[in-house]
Amino acid sequence: MFREAGPRKELYVPDAAELVEVLELSPKEKAFKFKFRDDRELGHRPGQFVEVSVAGIGEAPISISSSPTRGNIFQLAIRNVGAVTNAIHKLQPGAVVGIRGPFGNGFPLKNLEGKDILFIAGGIGLFPLRSLIQYMIDKRASFGRAILLLGAKSPAERMFTDELASWASNPDIEYHETVDIADNSWKGNVGVITSLIPKIQFDAKRTVAVVVGPPIMYRFVVGELKKKGLDDENIIMSLERRMGCGVGKCGRCQINGVYVCQEGPVFSLAQLRYLREAI
Repeated sequence: MFREAGPRKELYVPDAAELVEVLELSPKEKAFKFKFRDDRELGHRPGQFVEVSVAGIGEAPISISSSPTRGNIFQLAIRNVGAVTNAIHKLQPGAVVGIRGPFGNGFPLKNLEGKDILFIAGGIGLFPLRSLIQYMIDKRASFGRAILLLGAKSPAERMFTDELASWASNPDIEYHETVDIADNSWKGNVGVITSLIPKIQFDAKRTVAVVVGPPIMYRFVVGELKKKGLDDENIIMSLERRMGCGVGKCGRCQINGVYVCQEGPVFSLAQLRYLREAI
Protein backbone atom coordinates (compact mmCIF):
# COMPACT_ATOMS: atom_id res chain seq x y z
CA MET A 1 0.00 0.00 0.00
CA PHE A 2 2.57 2.62 1.16
CA ARG A 3 6.36 2.45 0.87
CA GLU A 4 7.96 2.06 4.30
CA ALA A 5 11.43 3.60 3.97
CA GLY A 6 14.30 4.79 1.81
CA PRO A 7 14.93 7.67 -0.63
CA ARG A 8 11.96 8.59 -2.79
CA LYS A 9 12.45 7.24 -6.32
CA GLU A 10 8.92 6.95 -7.67
CA LEU A 11 6.67 10.00 -7.98
CA TYR A 12 3.48 7.97 -7.95
CA VAL A 13 4.16 5.71 -4.94
CA PRO A 14 3.35 7.30 -1.57
CA ASP A 15 5.65 6.84 1.41
CA ALA A 16 4.21 5.77 4.75
CA ALA A 17 4.02 8.53 7.36
CA GLU A 18 2.77 8.14 10.91
CA LEU A 19 0.50 10.69 12.58
CA VAL A 20 2.26 11.92 15.72
CA GLU A 21 -0.04 14.64 17.07
CA VAL A 22 -3.28 16.45 16.26
CA LEU A 23 -3.94 20.08 17.20
CA GLU A 24 -7.50 21.41 17.09
CA LEU A 25 -7.47 24.87 15.48
CA SER A 26 -11.20 25.44 14.95
CA PRO A 27 -14.31 23.33 14.29
CA LYS A 28 -13.23 23.03 10.64
CA GLU A 29 -9.42 23.12 10.84
CA LYS A 30 -6.84 20.90 12.48
CA ALA A 31 -3.04 20.74 12.37
CA PHE A 32 -1.43 17.31 11.99
CA LYS A 33 2.17 16.40 12.82
CA PHE A 34 3.62 13.53 10.77
CA LYS A 35 6.91 11.68 10.55
CA PHE A 36 8.16 9.07 8.11
CA ARG A 37 8.60 5.54 9.38
CA ASP A 38 12.37 5.73 8.75
CA ASP A 39 12.66 9.11 10.57
CA ARG A 40 14.07 10.91 7.53
CA GLU A 41 13.22 14.55 6.90
CA LEU A 42 10.62 15.54 4.34
CA GLY A 43 13.21 17.65 2.52
CA HIS A 44 10.86 20.44 1.55
CA ARG A 45 11.17 24.19 1.01
CA PRO A 46 8.70 26.68 2.47
CA GLY A 47 5.79 27.09 0.07
CA GLN A 48 5.79 23.53 -1.29
CA PHE A 49 2.99 20.99 -0.89
CA VAL A 50 2.52 17.24 -0.59
CA GLU A 51 -0.11 14.78 -1.77
CA VAL A 52 -1.71 13.01 1.21
CA SER A 53 -3.51 9.71 0.63
CA VAL A 54 -5.84 7.80 2.93
CA ALA A 55 -6.28 4.12 2.08
CA GLY A 56 -9.66 3.38 0.53
CA ILE A 57 -10.61 7.08 0.29
CA GLY A 58 -8.26 8.96 -2.05
CA GLU A 59 -5.59 11.63 -2.23
CA ALA A 60 -5.50 15.42 -1.80
CA PRO A 61 -2.85 18.14 -2.23
CA ILE A 62 -2.01 19.83 1.09
CA SER A 63 0.35 22.75 1.76
CA ILE A 64 3.18 22.15 4.22
CA SER A 65 2.70 24.36 7.27
CA SER A 66 6.05 23.92 9.02
CA SER A 67 9.61 24.97 8.20
CA PRO A 68 12.29 22.47 7.11
CA THR A 69 14.39 23.94 9.91
CA ARG A 70 12.13 22.23 12.49
CA GLY A 71 13.49 18.68 12.08
CA ASN A 72 12.03 15.42 10.82
CA ILE A 73 8.47 16.04 12.01
CA PHE A 74 6.46 18.05 9.48
CA GLN A 75 3.09 19.69 9.96
CA LEU A 76 0.05 19.94 7.71
CA ALA A 77 -2.83 22.26 8.61
CA ILE A 78 -6.03 21.06 6.96
CA ARG A 79 -9.57 22.37 6.55
CA ASN A 80 -12.29 19.72 6.45
CA VAL A 81 -13.88 20.30 3.03
CA GLY A 82 -14.15 16.93 1.26
CA ALA A 83 -13.92 13.15 1.45
CA VAL A 84 -10.14 12.94 1.89
CA THR A 85 -9.82 15.82 4.34
CA ASN A 86 -12.82 14.49 6.29
CA ALA A 87 -11.06 11.12 6.58
CA ILE A 88 -7.83 12.81 7.72
CA HIS A 89 -9.75 14.76 10.37
CA LYS A 90 -10.97 11.47 11.85
CA LEU A 91 -7.45 10.05 12.24
CA GLN A 92 -5.85 9.54 15.64
CA PRO A 93 -2.12 9.50 16.56
CA GLY A 94 -0.52 6.30 15.36
CA ALA A 95 -2.51 6.22 12.11
CA VAL A 96 -0.59 5.91 8.85
CA VAL A 97 -1.14 7.91 5.67
CA GLY A 98 0.65 8.04 2.34
CA ILE A 99 2.78 11.04 1.40
CA ARG A 100 3.96 11.94 -2.10
CA GLY A 101 6.20 14.93 -2.61
CA PRO A 102 7.19 17.57 -1.79
CA PHE A 103 6.04 19.24 -5.00
CA GLY A 104 6.04 22.76 -6.42
CA ASN A 105 8.66 25.47 -6.50
CA GLY A 106 8.26 27.01 -3.04
CA PHE A 107 9.13 30.56 -2.02
CA PRO A 108 12.30 32.08 -3.59
CA LEU A 109 14.52 31.86 -0.49
CA LYS A 110 17.72 33.08 -2.14
CA ASN A 111 15.95 36.15 -3.52
CA LEU A 112 14.46 36.90 -0.11
CA GLU A 113 17.73 36.77 1.81
CA GLY A 114 18.94 40.20 2.89
CA LYS A 115 15.57 41.79 2.05
CA ASP A 116 12.87 43.25 4.28
CA ILE A 117 9.92 40.84 4.17
CA LEU A 118 6.29 41.90 4.38
CA PHE A 119 4.19 38.81 5.13
CA ILE A 120 0.46 39.13 4.36
CA ALA A 121 -1.83 36.21 5.24
CA GLY A 122 -5.61 36.17 4.96
CA GLY A 123 -7.58 33.38 6.65
CA ILE A 124 -6.08 29.95 6.10
CA GLY A 125 -3.49 31.56 3.83
CA LEU A 126 -1.54 31.48 7.09
CA PHE A 127 -1.14 27.71 6.68
CA PRO A 128 1.43 27.76 3.82
CA LEU A 129 2.88 31.14 4.84
CA ARG A 130 3.61 29.83 8.34
CA SER A 131 6.38 27.64 6.91
CA LEU A 132 8.19 30.73 5.59
CA ILE A 133 7.59 32.74 8.78
CA GLN A 134 9.10 29.93 10.86
CA TYR A 135 12.03 29.68 8.43
CA MET A 136 12.67 33.42 8.71
CA ILE A 137 12.58 33.26 12.52
CA ASP A 138 15.00 30.32 12.60
CA LYS A 139 17.40 32.08 10.20
CA ARG A 140 16.70 35.61 11.42
CA ALA A 141 20.18 36.98 10.63
CA SER A 142 19.66 36.24 6.92
CA PHE A 143 16.76 38.69 6.56
CA GLY A 144 16.04 42.37 7.17
CA ARG A 145 12.85 43.72 8.70
CA ALA A 146 10.04 41.25 9.24
CA ILE A 147 6.53 42.74 9.05
CA LEU A 148 3.53 40.47 9.58
CA LEU A 149 0.00 41.42 8.53
CA LEU A 150 -2.56 38.79 9.46
CA GLY A 151 -6.31 38.81 8.91
CA ALA A 152 -9.20 36.55 9.95
CA LYS A 153 -12.96 36.80 9.56
CA SER A 154 -13.52 36.78 13.33
CA PRO A 155 -11.58 36.19 16.56
CA ALA A 156 -12.94 32.63 16.66
CA GLU A 157 -11.32 31.91 13.27
CA ARG A 158 -7.78 32.90 14.27
CA MET A 159 -5.42 29.95 13.85
CA PHE A 160 -2.33 28.88 15.83
CA THR A 161 -3.19 31.41 18.53
CA ASP A 162 -0.29 30.48 20.82
CA GLU A 163 2.15 30.98 17.97
CA LEU A 164 0.50 34.27 17.01
CA ALA A 165 1.05 35.48 20.59
CA SER A 166 4.73 34.54 20.40
CA TRP A 167 5.14 36.42 17.11
CA ALA A 168 3.34 39.46 18.50
CA SER A 169 5.73 39.56 21.49
CA ASN A 170 8.86 38.94 19.40
CA PRO A 171 10.91 42.19 19.27
CA ASP A 172 12.33 41.15 15.88
CA ILE A 173 8.88 41.07 14.27
CA GLU A 174 6.58 43.99 13.50
CA TYR A 175 3.22 42.39 14.09
CA HIS A 176 -0.18 43.66 12.91
CA GLU A 177 -3.45 41.74 13.01
CA THR A 178 -7.08 42.45 12.17
CA VAL A 179 -10.45 40.72 12.06
CA ASP A 180 -13.31 41.51 9.71
CA ILE A 181 -15.92 41.32 12.46
CA ALA A 182 -15.09 41.72 16.15
CA ASP A 183 -16.75 40.31 19.25
CA ASN A 184 -16.62 41.52 22.85
CA SER A 185 -13.33 39.72 23.48
CA TRP A 186 -11.44 41.43 20.64
CA LYS A 187 -9.38 44.55 21.46
CA GLY A 188 -7.38 44.82 18.24
CA ASN A 189 -7.88 46.19 14.73
CA VAL A 190 -11.21 45.68 12.99
CA GLY A 191 -11.46 45.67 9.20
CA VAL A 192 -10.28 43.73 6.16
CA ILE A 193 -6.59 43.00 5.86
CA THR A 194 -6.04 45.72 3.27
CA SER A 195 -6.87 48.28 5.95
CA LEU A 196 -3.54 47.46 7.63
CA ILE A 197 -1.34 48.28 4.64
CA PRO A 198 -1.72 52.10 4.68
CA LYS A 199 -0.73 52.08 8.37
CA ILE A 200 2.76 50.67 7.82
CA GLN A 201 5.85 52.29 6.34
CA PHE A 202 8.59 50.45 4.46
CA ASP A 203 11.29 50.98 1.86
CA ALA A 204 9.78 49.73 -1.41
CA LYS A 205 13.22 49.26 -2.94
CA ARG A 206 14.36 46.70 -0.39
CA THR A 207 11.02 45.09 0.55
CA VAL A 208 9.44 41.92 -0.82
CA ALA A 209 5.78 41.24 -0.04
CA VAL A 210 4.73 37.60 0.28
CA VAL A 211 0.97 37.24 0.05
CA VAL A 212 -1.23 34.18 0.63
CA GLY A 213 -5.00 34.16 1.04
CA PRO A 214 -8.31 33.65 -0.74
CA PRO A 215 -8.31 34.57 -4.45
CA ILE A 216 -10.58 37.58 -3.95
CA MET A 217 -8.03 39.09 -1.56
CA TYR A 218 -5.18 39.30 -4.04
CA ARG A 219 -6.37 42.07 -6.33
CA PHE A 220 -7.16 44.39 -3.40
CA VAL A 221 -3.87 43.67 -1.62
CA VAL A 222 -1.95 44.19 -4.86
CA GLY A 223 -3.69 47.53 -5.35
CA GLU A 224 -2.58 48.73 -1.91
CA LEU A 225 0.97 47.46 -2.40
CA LYS A 226 1.27 49.23 -5.73
CA LYS A 227 0.27 52.48 -4.00
CA LYS A 228 3.28 51.89 -1.74
CA GLY A 229 5.58 51.65 -4.75
CA LEU A 230 6.36 47.94 -4.80
CA ASP A 231 7.52 46.57 -8.16
CA ASP A 232 5.69 43.56 -9.63
CA GLU A 233 8.83 41.43 -9.17
CA ASN A 234 8.71 42.12 -5.42
CA ILE A 235 5.13 40.96 -4.89
CA ILE A 236 5.09 37.18 -4.39
CA MET A 237 1.88 35.16 -4.24
CA SER A 238 0.94 31.51 -3.79
CA LEU A 239 -1.96 30.14 -5.82
CA GLU A 240 -3.32 27.59 -3.36
CA ARG A 241 -6.05 26.15 -5.52
CA ARG A 242 -7.13 23.68 -8.17
CA MET A 243 -4.24 21.22 -7.86
CA GLY A 244 -4.67 17.50 -8.40
CA CYS A 245 -1.89 15.03 -9.16
CA GLY A 246 1.06 17.27 -8.23
CA VAL A 247 3.19 16.22 -11.22
CA GLY A 248 1.58 18.00 -14.18
CA LYS A 249 -0.30 15.00 -15.60
CA CYS A 250 -3.96 15.54 -14.74
CA GLY A 251 -4.13 19.13 -16.02
CA ARG A 252 -6.48 20.24 -13.27
CA CYS A 253 -4.25 23.15 -12.20
CA GLN A 254 -3.41 24.40 -15.71
CA ILE A 255 -3.82 28.12 -16.35
CA ASN A 256 -3.19 29.09 -19.98
CA GLY A 257 -0.67 26.30 -20.44
CA VAL A 258 1.10 26.81 -17.11
CA TYR A 259 0.92 23.97 -14.60
CA VAL A 260 0.57 25.52 -11.14
CA CYS A 261 1.70 22.31 -9.41
CA GLN A 262 5.06 22.44 -11.22
CA GLU A 263 5.84 26.05 -12.10
CA GLY A 264 4.07 27.26 -8.94
CA PRO A 265 2.25 27.42 -6.67
CA VAL A 266 4.46 30.46 -5.93
CA PHE A 267 4.60 33.22 -8.57
CA SER A 268 5.64 36.85 -8.69
CA LEU A 269 3.08 39.39 -9.82
CA ALA A 270 5.33 40.00 -12.83
CA GLN A 271 4.76 36.38 -13.87
CA LEU A 272 1.04 36.48 -13.17
CA ARG A 273 0.52 39.54 -15.37
CA TYR A 274 0.80 37.12 -18.31
CA LEU A 275 -1.62 34.54 -16.87
CA ARG A 276 -5.22 35.59 -17.35
CA GLU A 277 -7.62 34.48 -14.61
CA ALA A 278 -4.71 33.55 -12.31
CA ILE A 279 -5.79 36.13 -9.72
